[in-house]
This record gives sequence, C-alpha cells and structure tokens, in this order.
Amino acid sequence: MKLIESRSIDYVPLAERHGKGWHLWPIWFAGDAHLATLATGAIGIALGLGFGWSVIAILAGCALGTLFMASHSSQGPELGLPQMIQSRPQFGYRGALLVWLFALVTYIGYTVFNEVLFGVAVQDLTGVHLSQTALAVIFALFTLAALLFAVAGYDMIHKAQQVMALVTVLALLVFSVGVILIGHGMPQLGMGKWLVTPFLLQFFAAAGYQLSWSIYVSDYSRYLPRDIGVKSTFFWTFTGAFMGGAWTMLVGDIAIALFPGREIVGAVMATSDHIVPGFGAVLIVLSSLSLVTITTINLYGGSLTMLSIIDSFHHVANPGRLRLITLVVLGVICTWLSVIAGDNVQKLIENLLSVLIYLFTPWTAVNLVDFFFVRHGHYSVREIFNPDGIYGKWNWRGITAYFVGFVAMVPCFSTPVYIGPIAKMLGGADVSMLVGLPVAAVVYYIACRSLDLDAERAHIAVADAGLEAGA
Repeated sequence: MKLIESRSIDYVPLAERHGKGWHLWPIWFAGDAHLATLATGAIGIALGLGFGWSVIAILAGCALGTLFMASHSSQGPELGLPQMIQSRPQFGYRGALLVWLFALVTYIGYTVFNEVLFGVAVQDLTGVHLSQTALAVIFALFTLAALLFAVAGYDMIHKAQQVMALVTVLALLVFSVGVILIGHGMPQLGMGKWLVTPFLLQFFAAAGYQLSWSIYVSDYSRYLPRDIGVKSTFFWTFTGAFMGGAWTMLVGDIAIALFPGREIVGAVMATSDHIVPGFGAVLIVLSSLSLVTITTINLYGGSLTMLSIIDSFHHVANPGRLRLITLVVLGVICTWLSVIAGDNVQKLIENLLSVLIYLFTPWTAVNLVDFFFVRHGHYSVREIFNPDGIYGKWNWRGITAYFVGFVAMVPCFSTPVYIGPIAKMLGGADVSMLVGLPVAAVVYYIACRSLDLDAERAHIAVADAGLEAGA
C-alpha cells in the first residue's frame, strides 16, 4: 500500500490493479452508516406514517436507489478511471462540464453539511452550547482529519472504511438485538397507519439518497483488476450500500417511533440508552466518526472533479501533485463555509442538495445506458483525454437526453421553493426519479442509433495501442 496515492484522474494501468471484490462492501456500508442517514429514515414516521409501512418504504426505496448506484461500480475496473471523467464519451470533452460543476457543488455542500452536523453532535453529546470560535476550531480539526485520509488516497480510504464498517456492524447489532428484546409487543413498532403521501415521501427520500452516491462509485473500484467482473462489483457494492443505508435509516425510524417529537440525535440516544445505559453516546460517537470518513470521500471526489474541470481547459501534466493542492483548497473552502453557516445557511444547503439530486438523475440514466446498452464498455482511454478526439468537445446526444429528462421531471418536483403540479396532486410526494430515469434513458438510446460503433471501435483499437506500456 502506497503512503500517498500518486494518481488522480489519469488511467490506472493493469499492472497497478489490486484488491478484491469484497473490498467494495465495507466502503459503501460505512459510507452510508452515519448521522445524515439516520435522519433520512425518520421522514415518513415523523409525518404520521405507521412504523411497519415506513420500514417497507425504506427497504423498497433503498433497493431502487442502490440498484442504479451499484451499476456504476463495474465501470471502475473496466476503464480504470474515476467516475466523473467517464462522462466525456456521453457529453463531450467540454460538455461534461455541465455535470462536473454540479458534482463539485454537491461535494462541497455535503462536506459543509457534515461539518455542521458534527458540530451539532458534539454539542448534544457534551450538553454545552459552543461559541463560534470553539466551533471554528472543531470544524478545522474535523477537516484536517478528513484531509489526512484523502491525501493518503485510495488504499487508505479503503482501510479506514473497513475498520469503520466492522465497528459499526457490531454497534448496529447491539442496537437491533436490544430493540427486539425491549420492543416486543410495543404498539409503536407495529404496522400502524397507512398514509399514501408520507409513504411516497419516505420511499423516494430513501431512493434519492442512495442514488446520490452514483457520482462517487467507480472512484473506489478503479484500481480493481479488470477481470473481477460486473457481477462481483455490482453485488458487493449493492449489498454494502443497501445494508448500510437501510439499516441506519431503520435505526432513525425506530428512534422516532419510540420517542416522537424529539430531534434525531436525541431520539437515537434515548432509544440506545434504554437498551444499555450509556450506549446512546457510543452510537452517536460512531455515527459522528463516520462523518469524518465520509467527508474524506467527499473531499477526495471533489478534488478529482476539480481536476477534471481544470483538464478541460488546460492539460494536467502532473495530476498526482495537483490532487494534493486541490484537496487543500477544498478543505479551506469547506471549513470557511462551515464557520459562517448559521441556521439559515444550513437550511439553504439542505435545500440546495435536494435540488442537486434532481440534476444527477438524468446523468445516471445517460451514463448507464451508454455503458451497458450502447457502447457495452468499449471506450478509448486516450480519446477521453483528447480534446479533438472521437467523443468531440460537445456531444449533442448526451446533452439533449439530459435536458429532456430533466424537463420531464419538473412537474414532479417537490422542494421548499417549488412544487410541481403532479407533486401537488400527490400531496407533495416527489416521484420525479421515476420519470427522469426512463425519459433520459430512452432519448439517449434513440439518439445513439446514428452512431457508427464499428468505426468507433476500430479507432479505439488504434488509439489505445500500447496503452499499458505508455501508462
């Protein structure tokens, strides 16, 4: 294992590939098991949905969102490239800037949200209202800890997530067994009331939350051997993300069912302390530590996306060194934003991130259709980095499909600033994902029927000749 990763957006040659398929399980299990996920699982029951129905909504929603998220995982071993740089064949050398800019804002927004949430957890655990200066110090230390793992890079992130996954599984097992023992016969944990709108809200909240991981996935599978196979990468990514997300959401669901009216951290602590005195603090500390490693993943992905943006205008000659510089820049920006983020700004960030999820739904459809049904995994690594290559600067097919899919979703939007007519008919439930995914997918597939794929593959064979020797 290298102390500091030397690569970034550049191709990982086969000689440097390493790891096993199961290594994807802990990175996505631990990636989903943290404080923000707890809150996602409490949406339906907080709106009056019965506990049993909210469980069904969480499990079904997580399954749907993770299905698409995990499908991106096999792109890493096949191409040996990070997730977002792979958008060039669909959108063009510069057309991909559209999704990269959205991705960069997402990485920064989630990092700021995690830092502020960590500060809230510290105050809840200590019972002390911290001054702005004290919070600034906590945010700086939080960012520094996340940066250390991000600087070390791919291998260290995998190792850290393996440790976090093991500890978190043990803690969740204690919680789950305890709930089974103390919760038997409790009416709060029965099926409860069926309500259509809260059920849909919980279902799509869980699905959208899992889908939002799509922009990260192959960043953490690109060093795996190419022959590891689609089934293996999909299985380990899906089971890790689904179990981590659904299990943690169910913890939040149970906590609010037993202690309605409390905020999520307090409810989880009260439920855990009811199982084993003092266990609440342990569970929240673990969930807070998971925020550090997930912030590492945000900073790591953000640096790769920033490098992709820079590379669109100026070839990055030394991407490994520049990765370290962009990490520091992102760390400073995120810490500064966290320090100045009051309650209103924090709410704005939450609203912004909910909108950004809409922006990645049509991208997911276009990217997956291109990989599995149009080009079937055949791409030229060299042409992806060639501004005058076969993928063009602006690819009308991907851009058109993206915007058509996005526009089709608008009537279904349900946000604090806009509620579409279909969402109003459904009582505020947001079903935009079910519209955007198929519309963008079908439009892109039809647009690609004019592609001469045989000629493209012949060009790829010539363009990538000697790729491994030159890597």
